[in-house]
Amino acid sequence: MHVPDGFINAPVSVAAGVVAAAAVGISLRGARRELDERTAPLAGLVAAFIFAVQMLNFPVAAGTSGHLLGGALAAILVGPYTGVLCVSVVLLMQGLLFADGGLTALGVNITVMGVVTVVVAYAIFRGLLAVLPATRRSVTVAAFTGALLSVPAAATAFTAVYAVGGTTDVAIGKVFTAMVGVHVLIGIGEAVITAATVGAVIAVRPDLVHGARGLSAPLKLRVGGELVDAPAAAPAPVAARSTRTVWITGLVTALVLAGFVSYYASASPDGLEKVAADKGIDAKVEDHAAAGSPLADYGVKDVDDARLSGGLAGVIGVGATVAVGTGIFWTVRRRRSDELTATSASAPTAG
Repeated sequence: MHVPDGFINAPVSVAAGVVAAAAVGISLRGARRELDERTAPLAGLVAAFIFAVQMLNFPVAAGTSGHLLGGALAAILVGPYTGVLCVSVVLLMQGLLFADGGLTALGVNITVMGVVTVVVAYAIFRGLLAVLPATRRSVTVAAFTGALLSVPAAATAFTAVYAVGGTTDVAIGKVFTAMVGVHVLIGIGEAVITAATVGAVIAVRPDLVHGARGLSAPLKLRVGGELVDAPAAAPAPVAARSTRTVWITGLVTALVLAGFVSYYASASPDGLEKVAADKGIDAKVEDHAAAGSPLADYGVKDVDDARLSGGLAGVIGVGATVAVGTGIFWTVRRRRSDELTATSASAPTAG
């Protein structure tokens, strides 16, 4: 659903940019409360993982493909504020390095693919957890549902933006029907990927899943033929619960997906590209400002072998995204720590 330059007129693109900038600003403040010394580096990893999985287009209908948007996954794993930042970092890297998603449309893309997906998915996720049993399975079910509905919500948001600022004269009802129809199917893939990833992390480190905090399944012991709750054990110190294994496993997975598995992704146009071509809303599409990038279109310039070119581009993209993302999230976390230290130092001492 990466909107290219030329789909949306300048005034609406600017307005969307203002909305996106405000959302990022709010998220930078909110992320200070979500990030700690363990989750800050993991947030950068989440951004890199989303980048990698977005390279894996999967077929959803005849001649159409889809890919993960990632808002639901990021919000559930690292929190909604940090989730908006994760998707924003991915979109920025894609636009600047790979000419994917227009630069003048960056505000539209962040608003539609980042803000809308995170808000819708996390609201549904939290609403379901409020009524479902407090189990790990409930977290996975809620993640599946939130992700599923977040994609057609994003398609609806794009349609609304296009209704106000579209550069071609196309019946908005046709755009809405086509966009929501195909993105409902893409939403199924989004839901499967999100639920599988959240479930996998919960299985090994539930303490690292923002949406599962406070959720604890008591250990059961069999006493006299009956299952009883075991005495609660004291939580391990933060320092003892290293995230190194999770981080390395996640990074290797992202590198394999982007560097190798992406070669086998569907070559069919994604949902927005297909609708744009069928309905004519791409009549005024513009060349990307970064079309001359050595990594444009997810290939390395002057590398003739398609498999090697795409794989190298994917690996570079994962590396750049994890580096930029981790740097941003560590800075946000450090600023929060500095504020807490300053507040503590300025507090009057009793006595």
